[in-house]
Amino acid sequence: MADQENCRRVTRLAAKKRAAAAETFVSEQNKKPRVVLGEIQNVDVDVNLRINQNIGDDNGKKKKAVAKRNVKKGKVSVKETESSPKIDEDGGGDDPQICGAYASDIYDYLREMEMEPKRRPLPDYLGVIQKDVTANMRGILVDWLVEVAEEYKLLSETLYLAVSYLDKFLSANVISRQKLQLLGVSSMLIAAKYEEITPPHVKDFCYITDNTYTKEEVVKMEADVLKSLNFEMGNPNVKTFLRRRFTKIAQDDFKRCSLQFEFLACYLAELSLLDYACVKFLPSTIAASVIFLARFTLRPDLCPWNSALKQFSGYKPADLKECICLIHEMQSSRRGSPLVAVRDKYKQPKFKRVSTLPPPSEIPDSLFDETKDA
Repeated sequence: MADQENCRRVTRLAAKKRAAAAETFVSEQNKKPRVVLGEIQNVDVDVNLRINQNIGDDNGKKKKAVAKRNVKKGKVSVKETESSPKIDEDGGGDDPQICGAYASDIYDYLREMEMEPKRRPLPDYLGVIQKDVTANMRGILVDWLVEVAEEYKLLSETLYLAVSYLDKFLSANVISRQKLQLLGVSSMLIAAKYEEITPPHVKDFCYITDNTYTKEEVVKMEADVLKSLNFEMGNPNVKTFLRRRFTKIAQDDFKRCSLQFEFLACYLAELSLLDYACVKFLPSTIAASVIFLARFTLRPDLCPWNSALKQFSGYKPADLKECICLIHEMQSSRRGSPLVAVRDKYKQPKFKRVSTLPPPSEIPDSLFDETKDA
């Protein structure tokens, strides 16, 4: 009996110790600052950066040691061990978010995806499908959607997706001009739900149309658009290619990376959204074209297309000529001049006022000569 009582006493003491330890752990956890969703991503990025840097340091030390041994053994010369900086396969440097090891595979996959017929609008849908909607009406609607995106501080990806939903719906469904704005806000609502952390509510989109449409009408059109898309809402857009690949590589022969260059490329890309003539071009084609034009605008002394851009984009200057000339006409206000939302947006200081930069007076045909791209 005494032994049993001693065992119970020891068990009770152990239980009390475990409870005390649990309370201490909980109190310590409660003292730690809570991490919001936006900070979680930043923490992960910082950890990845530290891990990559440590791995890079270790690899660098090993490589140097091996190089020294090889030099001593006479296998290589000193010059061969001094490697100059090169563009790595993805053009992303050491940025872990670029996914350098998989960049080429990702890019090839995106290129295949953007060419799938189900993801592409008809290049001539206004003439083949629509009877009451014109290219000018579409331009005015997209120009207004740019203002809506600015009003609600939406991501540029949301704007690109909304316009792609709009074009694909119009490629398969006849609509009256009275419902065109309804289609626009419903497309923006779907894109915001897909891209934004806190998208605007349906009532916000009703309000932005001055309550021209009811909540029920917006929801009904939203359902129609989703059915038309077959609920496939994720598609590569121009910003996808600019962000992942082209912008970084395009500045490798600049003295330093330039925010002005990046904003100028984004400005030219958004101008392309306004013009129905650009619907026929693939997003990667438009992305490559705005890189060409942005480089020529800022650095006319440099060749706007070089061997690195040709290699990583898969495009030659001649492939881009038609698209470049169309966007240049918009940049020069020879096309779409009444549509000012994009120009006003990029006049802001936060975008380095890139829309006020003087466009090239002309683009020489010699720049599209395949023998000229270095």
